[in-house]
Amino acid sequence: MDKPTIELLARRAGLEKALADFPEDVAAAAEQASNAVAKMKAPSDPHAEPWPPMRVGNRP
Repeated sequence: MDKPTIELLARRAGLEKALADFPEDVAAAAEQASNAVAKMKAPSDPHAEPWPPMRVGNRP
């Protein structure tokens, strides 16, 4: 991720002070977030529920 993108995202997230005081840490956090997003897989069926629906009072 390039420096202008990191700065833009940090400002949009309200991290101006952190960006000014700890730019290396903000860049490291952005890189970790980018790597985590890259590893996520989109569901093959977007309409499928990831787990059974929750129901109140339905005990086995």
